[in-house]
Amino acid sequence: MEHGGGAEAARPQPTALLGRRSERAVLDQLLADVGNGGSQVLVVRGEAGVGKTALLNYATDSAPDLRLLRAVGVQSEMELVFAALHQLCMPLLDRMKRIPEPQRRALATVFGLAPGPAPDRFMVGLAVLSLISDLAAEQPVLVVVDDAQWLDSATAQTLGFVARRIGNEAVGLLFGAREVGVELNGLPDLAVDGLPDDEARALLGSAVEFLLDAPIRDRIVAETGGNPLALLQLPRGLTATQLAAGFGLLGGQGLPGRIEQSFLRQADELPPPTRRLLLVAAAEPVGDPVLVRRAADQLGIDAAFAEIDGLLSLGERVTFRHPLVRSALYGSASVTERRAVHLALAGATDSVADPDRRAWHLAAAATGPDEAVAVELERSADRAQARGGFAAAAAFLQRAVALTRDPVRRTERALAGAQASVQAGAFRTAWELLATAEAGQLDDLGRARIDLLRAEAAFAQQRGRDAPGLLLRAARTLEPLDARLARDTYLDAWSAALFAGQLAAGTGLREVSQAAMAAPRPDAPERSSDVLLDGFALLFATGRDEAVPLLKRAARAFGDGEVSAEEILRWGWLATAAAATAWDIEACLAASVRQVETARGAGALAVLAVGVNVLGQVFAMAGDFAEATSLRAEADAVREATGTHIGPYGALVLSALQGRPDDAFPLIDDTIARTTAEGQGTAAQYARWAKSVVLNGLGHHAEALPWATLAAEDTPELFVSSWALSEQIEAAAHSGHLDEAAAALARLQEKTRGTDEPWGLGVEARARGLVHKSEEAYSEAIEHLNGTRLRPDLARTHLLYGEWLRRQTRRGDARTELRTAYEMFSEIGMTAFADRARRELQATGETVRRRAAASTAGDELTPQERQIALLVRDGLSNPEVGTRLFLSPRTVEWHLRKIFDKLSISSRRQLRDALPEAG
Repeated sequence: MEHGGGAEAARPQPTALLGRRSERAVLDQLLADVGNGGSQVLVVRGEAGVGKTALLNYATDSAPDLRLLRAVGVQSEMELVFAALHQLCMPLLDRMKRIPEPQRRALATVFGLAPGPAPDRFMVGLAVLSLISDLAAEQPVLVVVDDAQWLDSATAQTLGFVARRIGNEAVGLLFGAREVGVELNGLPDLAVDGLPDDEARALLGSAVEFLLDAPIRDRIVAETGGNPLALLQLPRGLTATQLAAGFGLLGGQGLPGRIEQSFLRQADELPPPTRRLLLVAAAEPVGDPVLVRRAADQLGIDAAFAEIDGLLSLGERVTFRHPLVRSALYGSASVTERRAVHLALAGATDSVADPDRRAWHLAAAATGPDEAVAVELERSADRAQARGGFAAAAAFLQRAVALTRDPVRRTERALAGAQASVQAGAFRTAWELLATAEAGQLDDLGRARIDLLRAEAAFAQQRGRDAPGLLLRAARTLEPLDARLARDTYLDAWSAALFAGQLAAGTGLREVSQAAMAAPRPDAPERSSDVLLDGFALLFATGRDEAVPLLKRAARAFGDGEVSAEEILRWGWLATAAAATAWDIEACLAASVRQVETARGAGALAVLAVGVNVLGQVFAMAGDFAEATSLRAEADAVREATGTHIGPYGALVLSALQGRPDDAFPLIDDTIARTTAEGQGTAAQYARWAKSVVLNGLGHHAEALPWATLAAEDTPELFVSSWALSEQIEAAAHSGHLDEAAAALARLQEKTRGTDEPWGLGVEARARGLVHKSEEAYSEAIEHLNGTRLRPDLARTHLLYGEWLRRQTRRGDARTELRTAYEMFSEIGMTAFADRARRELQATGETVRRRAAASTAGDELTPQERQIALLVRDGLSNPEVGTRLFLSPRTVEWHLRKIFDKLSISSRRQLRDALPEAG
């Protein structure tokens, strides 16, 4: 086996593994699968000393033909960003030039090889996935990570991402952990318990030099629960009399504590300088023998030997026999002893090469407030944030707060730590630091920042009902202090209120808009985001006449590249909402395309989760279901990778228009239940609208009516309610509720009044035709929509016109309209509406054969395969496709082979003929 990683990656010395037949069989199968080109993930979990490391070593010894990458979590390094990832990936950095540029840039930043903005953590995960995949193309790879419960959070998130996205690679990932944290939760696992009694008795016999009576032996086996380390370590140094009496085995401690005590008994027999050297090694997390010896020299300790009584070895790396040795030695030392060794380690650590560990050691050595050390920790936090390590930055700042005497600086550092904690998703730490800040000296701006951070945390945790009110409060507090920040916060509050919709807890769009209108304007040039806020606020203050021109202007600025990348990432999806409110489909498309492209380029996956949903809606409404399906698959990939709570907006619009109840209704019902519980009212509104569309398509107008009515009543000032009004009018008109249809038309006309956009004009004219039975209105609607990309709306207008003509007994004219509608629906893939048009045509006396819309070559592909095929068809390389879908290039290649087989083609060029672009 070849090796990579730090010294921890060196092959362990072979050790006899007693028993464990079933566990070894699981590992043997995993190694066989990896050796044959498959991918496997396994978390070996169990209590301390139960034999997890022995099993991991068995795996590495059993796979000489696999390339080994190894890392070990270290408890004292949990706050150092990407510490364990450095161990794992340093041997692979020469391969960075072989992975896509955005991934290469992200990895270079986190490893401090190049400056740059903090990368998205999922882009880092994708980079590591690509590196390992690249290595596996040459030789199967085994990644072994022991003590995973002590991984720093950034590494744990990265490796959890890799484990979930590893595809058809020759890669095995083996984790050893006492407890499975959230990052590895849900991965395949192997629970390791104590040895069976017979094997435990045999192991105990090998550790005790004298014969034990059967009752004493059985009692020890029972007390240890068959834990191998306990069986080997607890009897050490005890006489037969002590063992017979149970000395050292009984007590209130748990088993790990008793094992630690046995290690301490062993250490207590050593000379004081040797025990102090052990403490130095326990306090030094890297395992660097040069650093340990340098620190020992500062303490006047001779460290010129290679092993200490089986507890510690000093070779190429400093290695403890077991992590419990380290924790026992460090935990039993006095505060004074720990400070002394940390001070020596700080003095031995290069302040240029490793300033963060030096700062951490200095902090651990501090006896009280120390501004110089706090400043060093603050600098370390800045470096951690630059590498995307927000959790590490928060930890540095939290320690800096403890060392800060000046109340103003203490409060400022607590606020900075809380901000980093919110960005890291460490909300409990954020609340603690905010409480610390609140207890300090705060000016008005400081109190406003606390309000803002609380609001941001609420919005980040769940885009639900509470965030709008918190953000509104923060914006109001900021008004006299920072007018620009206040307006930005008002726009964020508007965004939060839009997500919450009717489920907002007391603060909705109207309240936010009224407050924003009354707020002072900053003494600075107007930005497009300011125009956006003004337009939304005016919807409630003065109505559409004044609001719509501003909304169109802002939306087009976001789409035309007139705004900064920061603005497009933060508020680009709101610009598409403005365009939809103004019925401007072209601005909607341009703004959403720009946001998605910007988010992809920046690796901003939280933004991308929203952006691809919006863009998928636009393509669905344009009748390009292939592109909409591709974007739906991308949205699913982003959601799976990031765990985002964003509602499936794009999937809802696509499913509604496709009109397949078996597919649409489960998605709709699940969305309503989930997003209602989470307080995402607009997502629930989308789902109700989608159900009304499917039911109207099926011709079940009486069933569609209550769903459309509910959707139309939610946050009635916005675009989704406008769409729902159109469905309500159709459902009411077809089910005999003419007064309701007329009332809904009046509301729709309010929402289209003054517009010059063909989308709004066409939808209003079609509704007018339905209510007033006006041929002129139907013709007007067709004329307006004919020049747009809104093919589903145009087809639906032909259908409604044809249905009206048939009921006027004008069969010839009806056939023309219905035939056009049927052909358009069939071509687009609107199944329910196509069947409805076919039934209407048959009612005119025309024989119509059902068109096999599902007979295209691409329909044999899964959604993910189709998306890969479309991206490759459009010229993307395998690494580029992998970056888009969070897959390794090798996995993309594996999918392509399946795609080629299903489509009966043999090259990428043939995809253009097999999957032609929509007309």
